[in-house]
Amino acid sequence: MTKKIALVTGGSSGIGAATASALAKDGWHVIVAARRVENIKEIAAEINGEWRELDVTDEAAVVALAAEIPKLDLLVNNAGGAKGLDSIADANVADWRWMYETNVLGTLNVTRAFLPHLLESEGTIINVGSIASFTPYPGGAGYNAAKFGVRAMTKVLRQELEGQPLRITQIDPGRVKTDFSLVRFKGDAEKAEAVYADKLNLTAEDIAESIRWVAGLPAHMNIENMTIKPRDQL
Repeated sequence: MTKKIALVTGGSSGIGAATASALAKDGWHVIVAARRVENIKEIAAEINGEWRELDVTDEAAVVALAAEIPKLDLLVNNAGGAKGLDSIADANVADWRWMYETNVLGTLNVTRAFLPHLLESEGTIINVGSIASFTPYPGGAGYNAAKFGVRAMTKVLRQELEGQPLRITQIDPGRVKTDFSLVRFKGDAEKAEAVYADKLNLTAEDIAESIRWVAGLPAHMNIENMTIKPRDQL
């Protein structure tokens, strides 16, 4: 295969799906990975790519996938999300555990498994973080803690691999209108829609464009961090 190969986790909707499409249009061969098989099958067909069912919290499944894919040039760690908006006093421990396992350990599992591939290809890792990774807010402690963890891991990985031929970027979106809030509020569409109502919102395609741009830069350039917010978001 002459095309460069990209793997996008959490690719079944939102930023992940838009990223898969943007990369494919830019000439990448894209492998779309997520738990929702019907969605990724459809996306892969649209972009002439591939799909893989994957739960990033399942370490064995991630290792098996890495063994199945012999070459990788770009890893987009997009799988993640938030659950709940409870105060610390009323914290739902199960929600905190899910956020940590999905955002932090999921990113760790995939990064570890594919790191040899990416070093060999002199590739790129792009971690999709959030402004929550550096701006805490009431009710967001669980998600803040998880995304703070992703930010720390991104920075440490860059330090540990200093001098190695690998680019590592974290992209931190602000308010993006996707199904993120629908997941956070466990399917409550009214609560989810209120997050975006009467506001200027980014789209999944806006963030996908930033990922596509970073991935396409010359190999000697590394964008360490990129924060993207709608014009009216402080």
